[in-house]
Amino acid sequence: MPTVLIIDDNAAVAIALDVLFSLHDIASLRAGSPEEGLAILGREPVDLVIQDMNFTADTTSGEEGVALFREIRRRHPDLPVILLTAWTHLDAAVELIKAGAADYLSKPWNDERLLTTVTNLIELGQANRALNQRLQRERKAKRELEQNFDLRGLVWQDPATERVLTLACQVARADVPVLITGPNGTGKERIAEIIQANSQVADGPFVVLNCGALPSELIEAELFGADAGAYTGASKAREGKFEAADGGTLFLDEIGNLPLAGQMKLLRVLETGRFERLGSNRERQVKVRVISATNADLGAMIRAGSFREDLFYRLNVIELRLPPLAARPGDILPLALSFLRGKTLHPSAEAALQAHTWPGNVRELKNVMARASLLAQGDVIKAPDLGLPVAVAQVADAEPDREAIVQALARAGGVVAQASAELGLSRQALYRRMERLGIARPA
Repeated sequence: MPTVLIIDDNAAVAIALDVLFSLHDIASLRAGSPEEGLAILGREPVDLVIQDMNFTADTTSGEEGVALFREIRRRHPDLPVILLTAWTHLDAAVELIKAGAADYLSKPWNDERLLTTVTNLIELGQANRALNQRLQRERKAKRELEQNFDLRGLVWQDPATERVLTLACQVARADVPVLITGPNGTGKERIAEIIQANSQVADGPFVVLNCGALPSELIEAELFGADAGAYTGASKAREGKFEAADGGTLFLDEIGNLPLAGQMKLLRVLETGRFERLGSNRERQVKVRVISATNADLGAMIRAGSFREDLFYRLNVIELRLPPLAARPGDILPLALSFLRGKTLHPSAEAALQAHTWPGNVRELKNVMARASLLAQGDVIKAPDLGLPVAVAQVADAEPDREAIVQALARAGGVVAQASAELGLSRQALYRRMERLGIARPA
């Protein structure tokens, strides 16, 4: 049950407010002086304060209330305070509202207005506290990850990225294959580098092969090497990526492009650590940690017969799913700032970056920022400098549908105030839509 502290030297006022709040499931504490009120705040959890502005008989200046308010604000900067007085001084009210007072009501008050104000402020305060607690947890988790692991200078802020990093660091020292899935341009290779940097073979080589960048007939030679004359143009023997990665990590990007013959040989290497170069009968032995990545649907490829199911399960001992950039909105601005060349972002540019859907993910963002840094006039990048397509404005009376509301609530961790801000609605408007669409209020 939320709790309101009433600081007023008039006992009748405090009792009337106490009765009013008790009828609406709001607990109240009473203090007859500023000193008593500050003492209660020091020992009791309070959601909101309602304070008088005058405490000495025949005093109407409001100076005592101003002093009390400023002391509450100093000790409890986030606590909402409603000012209540029989003597309305408009100038003083404006100044205190600017200083952070939540509202200024005169006696006798309107019960309905007071209850609405108190309810909204308590709800907002609870939402803000929940948000702050969540942000504190996220900052703590981020600090711990950065302190305990080598993240290779990765720039990130979003909880979705944190979850991937936490799992990557957790499995880094285990000698098992890892499969990283996600769209192109999301940073799968960087995650592989982080796994290598925190593994038991961190001092070994980190070798990369993009299976989608080579003709299928050359991929086996790249993986396993080839003796002279093994194929047309092979004038001398060459070692493959497995030999180069011996004692370290081999990162196979776009593993879905590996032809079936190469898949069979890769499976054997994963199981035994042995292979032969193309054109050779001599078996070679290596110790390599394999990390693979793909943007393809390997399950669909298995059903189509283009990817071996046994290889999939061998590669997929641990799977890390890296979401697209649009699903990690907290990463967008930190990444954008990291790509800048000594320039800053105008608020209009920040809004445009957050509104864009980023089909090319981090790679697209990096290119956009590089172009804006070169072409922008001055040291501040504005929205037009980004060259992003203008988002289609929503019709003024358009309402978010059920799916949009559910997703916004999920992203906000159930904090209605945050979800309503994202949707461009007031909290009450969002509550009405939730009720109409049958969406339960978060617990």
